Amino acid sequence: MRIQTFLLVAVLALAPIALVGQGPVLDPTLLLKPPTDAWPTYHGDYSGRRYSTLRQINAENVKNLSLAWIYRANTSAARAIVGGEGPETPPASAGGFNFAIKSTPLMVNGVLYFSAPDHVWAIDARTGREIWHYFWRTKGGIHIGNRGVGMYGNWLYFLTPDNYFVSLDAATGKERWHKEIASVKREYFSTNAPIVIGNRILIGVGGDSLDVPGYLEARDPEAGEVVWRWNTTPRPGEPGSETWPDEYSMLHGGGMPWLPGTYDPDLNLYYVGTGNANPVLAGQSRAGDNLWTCSIVALNVDTGKMAWYYQATPHDTHDWDAAQTPVLIDGVIDGQPRKLLAQANRNGYFFLLDRTNGKHILTTQHLDTLNWSRGINRNGQPIPNPAKEASVPGTLVSPDTNGATNWPPPSFNPETGLLYVGTSQTFSVFYLTDADPRPQGWGAAERGVGNLGNALKAIDYKTGKVRWSRPLATTVGAGGAGAMGLLSTAGRLLFGNDGGGNFVAYDPTTGKPLWHAGLGVNTSNGPQTFMLDGRQYIVVGAGDSLFAFTLHQ
Repeated sequence: MRIQTFLLVAVLALAPIALVGQGPVLDPTLLLKPPTDAWPTYHGDYSGRRYSTLRQINAENVKNLSLAWIYRANTSAARAIVGGEGPETPPASAGGFNFAIKSTPLMVNGVLYFSAPDHVWAIDARTGREIWHYFWRTKGGIHIGNRGVGMYGNWLYFLTPDNYFVSLDAATGKERWHKEIASVKREYFSTNAPIVIGNRILIGVGGDSLDVPGYLEARDPEAGEVVWRWNTTPRPGEPGSETWPDEYSMLHGGGMPWLPGTYDPDLNLYYVGTGNANPVLAGQSRAGDNLWTCSIVALNVDTGKMAWYYQATPHDTHDWDAAQTPVLIDGVIDGQPRKLLAQANRNGYFFLLDRTNGKHILTTQHLDTLNWSRGINRNGQPIPNPAKEASVPGTLVSPDTNGATNWPPPSFNPETGLLYVGTSQTFSVFYLTDADPRPQGWGAAERGVGNLGNALKAIDYKTGKVRWSRPLATTVGAGGAGAMGLLSTAGRLLFGNDGGGNFVAYDPTTGKPLWHAGLGVNTSNGPQTFMLDGRQYIVVGAGDSLFAFTLHQ
């Protein structure tokens, strides 16, 4: 294995330049194809597989992979295009500032578009030179991260921490309009990457500090008006309301759809995972399964009507969500071709469903230390153990609230039949801090007490068994959580990190490292890849910088 270490020196971001290539217009047919000469949407295509058919960079020559450029994100407003309704200095209500690049950049016609909270950039994919920078003056909200932008024609879309849906001109970065989608005063905050499907822009809200209900909206690309809204918790008398004790609990329901989903164009169904129920860690005011929280849901894109749901964690009291990527697989089960959906859930279970109807096919446990359930029911759902809910003296639970997996996207390689995911084996003690019949906020506190190790795992989609597992470092200061965004390619490569600040190319059949580059900080969201001028590039964000690699020439 050839070792390459690069100094974190920002280059080329000296002055804006003119747009390169053919211009910024996105051909909508690219969204329906595996990504090759573009990366036009969050996952590269609608499937969520994060698999590329490119093979110029492959297992034989990856040792020659070299740094093409680094762009260090400039968050200064001095040269930026400024928008937003907030003051020049962020208000005290704006918290959790983290300007690490947690987005997957889009690449269209030689231009990369990516984001961080309150910021969007366009840079030249060949050189890393900045084309434009947009800065949003915030009115508040939690600035924990931003997953990226969506693109329709020559328009970009992104969400702000203070819950505005913003559209920009992709060529200039100038704002077209902005629309408020939720109130920051109710402590909603938004991190999602918009997903463009036809003439719908799908966006979801986040936030659970004040026990507010979640929803997902479809908006039109021209003016940003609401086309439909799907509520993640039912209203009294609606289907699903029987899983809540009363109207009070439903209206505090939660279920935020805070991550991008996936889409099957043949079925016209959008698959999205919902977040935890509220109050987050105390369940005494919400007896029951609490639909549609912690569920994988299929929605008709035209109408917003729910086609089916599958609840991964009934009555969640540990903040696990089901927002992790629902990966679409066209596979074979019992000798028959099937349209499948797979998810390695934050709760420690792996689920395989029929995505045409939501029928359960398989549930397995991918986390060895899992101790919160009493097994699974006939529908493959975990059976929560009430003894593992928060208590006044404290309750030991694995995994912790960060989960066995988390938001960074997995990758599925159809050649190997393996789903790759970063995992953690953590323990926490959960203390009930609000024993009131109607607790407020989170209702309990968590104290982490240990981690038996992080690992990169390969799960066989047909059996749910872990085919291989590679331990990861937990280097202090490198952001050493097990969860990581991944990319697999037809070049027999799997790109991720090692938990110790290195960007790594693994053998997807064994987990053996084939190459790495020292970045000094772990990657978070998934790498992406594209062909440009006959060269394949691998692009990934780490910390406040974007790194591009290509074969040495």
